[in-house]
Amino acid sequence: MKPTRRSWAEPFKIKVVEPVKMTTHEQRRRAIAEAGYNTFLLRSEDVYIDLLTDSGTSAMSDRQWAGMMIGDEAYAGSRNFYHLEEVVKAYYGYRYLIPTHQGRGAEHIISRVLIKPGDVIPGNMYFTTTRLHQELAGGRFVDVIIPEAHDPASLHPFKGNVDLDRLESVIREHGPQKIPYVSLAATVNMAGGQPISLENLRKVREITARHGIRIILDATRLAENAYFIQQREPGQQERPIAEIAREICSLTDGCTMSAKKDALANIGGFLAVNDPEIYDEARNLVVVFEGLHTYGGMAGRDMEAVARGIEEAFQDDHIRARVGQVLYLGEKLREWGIPIVMPIGGHGVFLDAKAFLPHLPQEVYPAQALAAAIYEDSGVRAMERGIVSAGRNRETGEENKPKLELVRLTIPRRVYTQAHMDVVAESVLAVYEERERVRGLRMVYEPRYLRFFQARFEQL
Repeated sequence: MKPTRRSWAEPFKIKVVEPVKMTTHEQRRRAIAEAGYNTFLLRSEDVYIDLLTDSGTSAMSDRQWAGMMIGDEAYAGSRNFYHLEEVVKAYYGYRYLIPTHQGRGAEHIISRVLIKPGDVIPGNMYFTTTRLHQELAGGRFVDVIIPEAHDPASLHPFKGNVDLDRLESVIREHGPQKIPYVSLAATVNMAGGQPISLENLRKVREITARHGIRIILDATRLAENAYFIQQREPGQQERPIAEIAREICSLTDGCTMSAKKDALANIGGFLAVNDPEIYDEARNLVVVFEGLHTYGGMAGRDMEAVARGIEEAFQDDHIRARVGQVLYLGEKLREWGIPIVMPIGGHGVFLDAKAFLPHLPQEVYPAQALAAAIYEDSGVRAMERGIVSAGRNRETGEENKPKLELVRLTIPRRVYTQAHMDVVAESVLAVYEERERVRGLRMVYEPRYLRFFQARFEQL
């Protein structure tokens, strides 16, 4: 009998393998307790399948590794910087490049350059490091994402879209002079890897242009956003991913970029802008905080790996397979009735911890508890994206309680096979079938900043 749909496989073959340690349930139970039930504090050697993040965990290509061997490690004027600059201009279109050690270095610099105390920065849902840098510069983030983004079950195809009426209201309330820029992510990590549409971005550009307000793009997962536009937005189906991505950038004034995601590198990032005055100030600050303006915290070999990774990231076959693996895992979980954020995002599958563990109130950190339970079951490491990540209100000290309480199963690029995804899915199902046994947590150590990285918990 002829199959209804032909199978597909990854557009690469495996050349090098890394053995991993297999652990027992007792070893994992002890390891997660010693880590304070925080998957960030686990030793990587105790992890079987690592879905903590897609940041810096992708497998580089033979072409990238070859590029590492021609790294020019001159302190100033490395030829790899000029290659990276050329590639960024070609694929993103911005006039000026400031390299940084990773994305948060770029967030820090653009916040220092543009934000004054008392400023307001509207954006399509916060991201942890982005918001912190904005706050440290004296600004305040205001969420202007559409309401559907806060509903895990909503099937809106572009849950990363800006609520245009809400944006206009924020501008009227505070005045354009108090808004240094609109902060737009493509895709929106905290909403479940959800994209923004070209149509919505064009309308945001019309509003900001009318008021003289800049748009700064978080381009970390731009290729994935462009893929969703190609697949979901009318009139975009025949356009290459790279062409769509270039148009997205053309509707903004600059971007921050973590090259550890789309660009398939293990370290690196950049800030790119069009305004020569912003560039001049940013280039000056990068020398203070990162390194000389022709390396910005990266070795020459890393800049070469990033440049070549960008070229690979925007290949249609690559991004189709990359997102396809995420869809494979998400659809498997959905078929089993496991609550996940819909539509399935581009860089990971997000479990809805509130629906998964309805017996646990948000005050006992259900997403944190769920991530720990999955690790204990199988050695699969996931991460929390809920109340712990949301942190505290800087004025009142009370915990922020986001509507979304999620566990992120983040898929590194070109690392795992479909068989690994089957193991992950079966582990999540096993925990789901005994979900009433999952206990809440109490926080026993809370860092001052970005607490989700280092906080420690104990079971109730």
